[in-house]
Order: sequence, then C-alpha cells, then structure tokens
Amino acid sequence: MSIKSLAAKVFAATIDKKTKKWASDPVGSQDKVFKYLLKTAGNTAFAKAHSFSSIKTHHDFIDQVPVRDYEQLRPFVDRVVAGEEDILWPGKPLYFAKTSGTTSGAKYIPITKESMPEHVKAARNAILSYIHETGNSKFVDGKMIFLQGSPDMETKNGIQLGRLSGIVAHYVPNYLQKNRLPSMKTNCIDDWETKVEAVIDETLPEKMSVISGIPSWVQMYFERIVQRTGKKVGEVFPDFNLFIYGGVNFEPYRAKFDQLIGRKVDSIELFPASEGFFAYQDKQNEKGMLLLLDAGIFYEFIPADKFYDKNPPRLTIGEVEIGVNYVLIISTTAGLWAYNIGDTVAFTSTKPYRVVVTGRIKHYISASGEHVIGKEVEEAMKAASQELDVVINEFTVAPQLSPLEGALPYHEWFVEFGEINTDLKKLEASLDLQMRKQNSYYDDLITGKILQPLKITSVPENGFKQYMKTIGKLGGQNKLPRLSNDRKIAEVLEKIISDS
Repeated sequence: MSIKSLAAKVFAATIDKKTKKWASDPVGSQDKVFKYLLKTAGNTAFAKAHSFSSIKTHHDFIDQVPVRDYEQLRPFVDRVVAGEEDILWPGKPLYFAKTSGTTSGAKYIPITKESMPEHVKAARNAILSYIHETGNSKFVDGKMIFLQGSPDMETKNGIQLGRLSGIVAHYVPNYLQKNRLPSMKTNCIDDWETKVEAVIDETLPEKMSVISGIPSWVQMYFERIVQRTGKKVGEVFPDFNLFIYGGVNFEPYRAKFDQLIGRKVDSIELFPASEGFFAYQDKQNEKGMLLLLDAGIFYEFIPADKFYDKNPPRLTIGEVEIGVNYVLIISTTAGLWAYNIGDTVAFTSTKPYRVVVTGRIKHYISASGEHVIGKEVEEAMKAASQELDVVINEFTVAPQLSPLEGALPYHEWFVEFGEINTDLKKLEASLDLQMRKQNSYYDDLITGKILQPLKITSVPENGFKQYMKTIGKLGGQNKLPRLSNDRKIAEVLEKIISDS
C-alpha cells in the first residue's frame, strides 16, 4: 500500500467521525447554520430590506423572507452583478457561476469565499466516505478524469465567472494534481465533440482508476473509446473501479454502462449545483444521499403538491417525512435566501437524513391531470427495461394531446435504444403497466379512457446528442429533461427522426 493510499484511509476515518457528529444532531446542526447566516449577513442590503434584526425564529423568517426563484431575486442579484458590495452577502462574491436561464437568459449565481470551500469539501468527503466504508483506497494512486466544463474564466465588473465545474477545476488539491486528467489545455476546449476526442487521446495510454461526470456525457466518452479500440472500457482501463456522477439519475443509464464497461464498478452519486453542494452517497448499499446539514446551507422543504398554494408550509429538517415529494428551498453563505432551486427531493431515511432527487418542479406532465414526475418515468423505465432485458441510451416523455382524429391523447416516449431488436409493443405494454403502478392518477385516466396507453417513438442512434447540439447544449453540465408538459422537445426530435 502506498503512502498516499494509507494517508487517505487515516484521513477518511477522521472525516467519518466529524460527519457522524453533525449527522447525529440534525436539528441542532441546522439551527447553528440558520443563526450563523442571519448574523453574518445582518448588515447587507437584503437583511435590512427584510428586517433580519427582528428574526428570532424560523416562523419569523417565514413571515419576513418569502420564497423566491432567480427571477424574483434578480433585483438584488443584478446589483451584485453590477459590482455593488454588501447586497446579498458581505462584500463581493469570488465568482459567478453562469448557468442557462429561461426568461432571464443567463443566470449569475454568486459563489463567495465562505461557500466555495463547501463545494470542495463535499466532493472530497464523498470520496473519503467511500474509502472509509469499503476500505478501497488504491484508486488514489491511479489517474482520475473529471469530464467537466471549461475552466476558462471571464470577468464581469471585477468578478470572475464561468461554469461551476470549470470553477471547481481550479480547486483540485495539490496531492491530486499529478493524478488529474485531462490537461488544462484539453479542458479548455469549448466544442464538446472535439474535447471528447482530445480527452480520449490523453487517457488511452494511462492507468485510469476514477472516471467522473454527468452520465450522459461519460456515456459518449465510453462509446467513442469502444469504437476506437474495439474493446470494452473495463478492458481498456483494467484499474478503473470507481465512477463518480451527479446531475441526473444514473439508473436509466446503468445497463448501458455495464454493457460499455463490461463489468461492474462501484459508484458514488453526488448532488451538486451552482447554488450549493447538497448531498452525496455515503453508503454503497443504502438508497439515497446524505444531506449535508453543516455546510453553510439552511434547508426548507415545501410539499410539492402544495407548492402552488397561496401559503404552502415551509418545513425544516425535523418536520419532514420519508417518501414525500418536497421542493427544496435553500438559504446559503452565498447570499441566496429562501431560494427555490427548482429541484424536488424525497427522503429515504431520517437516521441519518438521506435524499433522492425526484425531478424538477417545472418538469412534469399533467396535461390531463396526471401529475407525472421524473422519478416515476425513470422507475418505470428501469423496471420495464430490466424485465425485457432492453438497453436504453436515452429517453424523454411528452404529452400528445392532438393524435389522429378520434384517438385519445397519450404520453409519447421518445427512446434511443442501445440495441435495435427491441419489441416495441412489449416494451410499451410493460412501461404502461409500470406507470400505472407508479402513479394512481395516470392509472385512473387510463381506466377511465381519458388517456390511451403510452406509445414509444424510436429515436435514431445519436438522436439525442443531435438534439442537444441543435439547441446549443451539447456536453458540459447540460442535461436532457426527462419529461415536459409541452411538445417543444418533441417537435425538434420529430424533425431529427424525419430527417434521418
């Protein structure tokens, strides 16, 4: 065992003790964060506008600080972007994480000297947690690749801005620098397809042990390796034994990854975002990710089915229940206050508190009142594809409300298959049955003949890649919505299908 590998085990044991300490007192941990946030930001423009000095309890906070999304918080953010100090958090941010907006165009999420270390610490602790649980630390001696956005930075009114993954690339610890790939030159390539080829050039000769990134884009990297070498990824990289991912649910990709790799590898799921690093998988055989309650983030949870009520309940960590779908609301050391990041979560455990990401509050199908969410379509696809031994590359779902004359509306599943010998009718039947088990509203609509059973439209190979390229979101941190309540994605896919 190398010195680095042994040191990693010792450090992992230390971190595990610290983690158990705050996790054993979840309410107390969150109360400390809540008080720290209010006290530290007390002289900011936002604090004065919301009378922070009179906030003593969470109920006071609810009364004085409404839930906001980016557009609603934007008047304050715009002042920060313009270079003003002490607006949302003391001083100025270190960075802006630039993300894609909707009505607002580009969004600028502040990252401060207090919040940046939490991103780095959480990523580090996720790996140390794995080492402590499994005893496997030999991978620290191999090469590690992190498929991420370009680390090139711009400057806006004296503050650097870039993609979160690119910003984080500047914080790789010194003890990992020699192990880290790709090179800075390759990482700065903007065009994703060109970048992947350059990454392959650099990694093929190396002893890769850890590969990390959003599953859809790692899949593209793996597919190109197989095409180039004619070998499975696990054969090309015999030391590869740990996959680290985040951003989307891995389950729909798992069968395809097993096929591309040729063997099983351990994995660690992360829940990072520009707004904060919220959770990581702390146990290999437990469902859910450990919610980070001492990381400068105060959490509130609104039941998703009550989110659009006039005064929905805003629950704290001690009030949540297992299995309920919640909209995640955060207040952070980056100066985001009662901020709706758009993600929905459900708790799988309360001792300690673990969550799974169930989708996005704006990503759903309810054109006929069915209230279908991302977690349900992913669970249905997982069950149906396993039952029929089908390999799926990618999929998304949209309502079809205007079918051929006289036909009932239905859910249209656009699916790119890893194999072309799939019996679509069998898969449609299995998927529909699984969806009826997942969602009682959907079952009622099928039974009541308001909807007809779902239909599958086969997408040609690389069709989703072409879709993402068409909308200018190929690679990096960009993710395909698993479902939508309109046919904007469907219309682009239909054109790609007709042109193929």
